[in-house]
Amino acid sequence: MQPKNKRAIRTALQTLAAVAAVLPALAAVLAESDLAVTAPWAVAAAASAAAVAGIVARIMASPAFEALLDRFGLGLADEIPEDRPR
Repeated sequence: MQPKNKRAIRTALQTLAAVAAVLPALAAVLAESDLAVTAPWAVAAAASAAAVAGIVARIMASPAFEALLDRFGLGLADEIPEDRPR
């Protein structure tokens, strides 16, 4: 698997974990209110957020987008420079 795809999958999993951590509290609030019918929507929104995060991570891993980020000093270096201590 390409590193770009691995990064996208990792980002999606990280987002899903973050949303899953908040989801029980959100479900408790919804259960105590008249908005209980929105619980399935909240689960679908969590899954959608993870999918979108993965797609955005994959786009950001493209060489063109990486070059754009490099212009602003936000690019990621895959290699450690020779002069940097390890």
